[in-house]
Amino acid sequence: MKITEITKSDFEPLKILFLKERRRTFSWLDTSEFKLDDFEKHTQGEYILVAHINEIPVGFISIWMPNSFIHHLYVDQEYQGQKIGTELLKAAIQKTQFPLTLKCLENNIKAVEFYNKTGFIEKEKGRSENGTYILFELSKDIN
Repeated sequence: MKITEITKSDFEPLKILFLKERRRTFSWLDTSEFKLDDFEKHTQGEYILVAHINEIPVGFISIWMPNSFIHHLYVDQEYQGQKIGTELLKAAIQKTQFPLTLKCLENNIKAVEFYNKTGFIEKEKGRSENGTYILFELSKDIN
């Protein structure tokens, strides 16, 4: 696996990955509203790192750099469980400053477990139009 900054050739595969994984992950929402061009809209102005296996984008992390906020972290379902998300987080840590923060919907149980396991601390809960979210914070390197 190789992690690099996003390139022009990554956009099309990541648009598909983003749409597919959001529809699969947020099954309790009306996913018919999710569109292929959401990737560019939802990551505009963000710093994006991409995980590649055999030159194929299999995951990404996008960060709003002014406040080290992780906006998106997605790994293709076929590649989950292979530490790709953890490696993307480690790469992001090298490019940002602590603390890193993110919001994760409480119903996204798999992601909540992942963030807890990697050392994020739950700071508070809040409400959004998609349900209750958890504000997580990471203030040290992960293993």
